[in-house]
Amino acid sequence: MSLYDIPLTTLTGAATSLGEYKGKAVLIVNVASKCGLTPQYGGLENLQKRYRSRGFTVLGAPCNQFGGQEPGTSEEISTFCSTTYGVTFPMLDKLEVNGERRHPLYAQLTQTPDAAGEAGDVQWNFEKFLITPEGAVAARFRPGTEPESPEVVEAIEAQLPA
Repeated sequence: MSLYDIPLTTLTGAATSLGEYKGKAVLIVNVASKCGLTPQYGGLENLQKRYRSRGFTVLGAPCNQFGGQEPGTSEEISTFCSTTYGVTFPMLDKLEVNGERRHPLYAQLTQTPDAAGEAGDVQWNFEKFLITPEGAVAARFRPGTEPESPEVVEAIEAQLPA
């Protein structure tokens, strides 16, 4: 199954899929509101603003699997993101990225190796997967990699038209 075909649900409860982003580069990030890495929302929003006009979007995927750091309801998550970080990028409904109930999207994404050549489970909140405009996984960045780090910016720019 293509990444584009996997059914998803938005934070507002609407049915969607990555097919909506066909032709765009997408940075999928499992996010959490009460994590030491939560300030990465600011860098993600900066990327969204910087590159959206060139065919790019960040896609947030709230996850409560790591230390219970995303306990809120969809409404609470949405309010937190918009009021605290001015988030304008799309957000999915809360999902699981590891384990028996891992969402099918993450079942495919986690097969992708990181820069060290390691695939497998998501390590923590704010792990990032860059999807090409054609729907393939171009890169995987572990949680400690800041959204605006040179390696992430370079990977995004490589997927966008000049």
